[in-house]
Amino acid sequence: MDAPGQRSNVECAAPALSDKSVVHVVRQFLPNIGGLEDVVKNLALQQKNRFADVRVVTLDRLFTDPGTTLPGHDVVDGIDVVRIPYHGGSRYPIAPSVLGEISKADLVHVHAIDFFYDFLALTKLVHRRPLVATSHGGFFHTRKFARLKKVWFNTLTRASTLQYSALVCCSDSDLEMFNRIARRKTSLIENGVDIEKFLDAAAQKPQKRLLTLGRFSSNKRLERLMDVMAKLCAEDPEWHLDVAGMESDLTGAQLGDLAETRGLSNHVEVHVGLSDTELKELVNKSSFFVSASEYEGFGLVLIEAMSAGLLPVVEANEAFSAVARKHEIVRTVDYADCGKTADAVRALYAELQRQPELRQNAVTAASGYGWTAKAREYETLYRSVIPT
Repeated sequence: MDAPGQRSNVECAAPALSDKSVVHVVRQFLPNIGGLEDVVKNLALQQKNRFADVRVVTLDRLFTDPGTTLPGHDVVDGIDVVRIPYHGGSRYPIAPSVLGEISKADLVHVHAIDFFYDFLALTKLVHRRPLVATSHGGFFHTRKFARLKKVWFNTLTRASTLQYSALVCCSDSDLEMFNRIARRKTSLIENGVDIEKFLDAAAQKPQKRLLTLGRFSSNKRLERLMDVMAKLCAEDPEWHLDVAGMESDLTGAQLGDLAETRGLSNHVEVHVGLSDTELKELVNKSSFFVSASEYEGFGLVLIEAMSAGLLPVVEANEAFSAVARKHEIVRTVDYADCGKTADAVRALYAELQRQPELRQNAVTAASGYGWTAKAREYETLYRSVIPT
């Protein structure tokens, strides 16, 4: 295993752990769509043929549709999925029956810092399974309840971490944060990205068309995208924005109202729950990826957009800024200043007209984020944890 708190770049040359079983524990999984679900899916798919058994344990209801109970056992995209009941709300769902689903695992991989993270640490003397976790941004996705979150992080999260053999951080900002409470256990493995999904799919010629992808949640600050669109369309009505994702604390209808109140009904389209094929059709028409998100755990959607050849104009949050420091194709802005952001979009469009190779530069920049290498890094980590 790499030195604590350091970046992991290890290639795994050892044979597969073909006699070992891994259980991924995550609060939400497919059919829910999101960055966390995407990471767990792709990691599990990479591991399927290298371990004796790989399965996902998750909750039996989606937070977006709590009235519908999903099947207790399922196979999703070839992955064995076990769904368990829970009590309480989406902030801290209580699901103690997870203990019965990990009893035969050689390793339990917990995703995100939530009830599962704390409960499996608290019951470590009962289940006696080796634990690793991936931070996925912790629970600091918004500034809401910031003081309470800070106290929780420095007390309960710190105590829970003592029971984990390793804590993987998926961004530099996560690493910095978790080093404060668990430096000896942290390592950096950035999320892999399914770069094949939209590979090279962006419009071949420059288009005045923007695309944003992700949950319709308040921390995405989609109203700021609308404000930028109002500035763009005031000077040139050819500009268009597609907003695609899943409903969360905002609905598609509410986003439609935001567009209408700004006089943008003919310039903004909201798309709810599109398939990958349908999303790719939107990508085919677009030249730019935009996001005013206040917080991202890693920036997975940004890398997906780059792999398509979309040029990013994104909020200068920690995750996006970290990618921008590595790839100059990423332009970071302050979406609170809608006028300057609109100017940045216009300038990048003019630059793309002069230098059409920028599109391919984005594709090339995303090429180093594929899942195969990331899965090998996790496998190397697992070897240091699973008893021989």
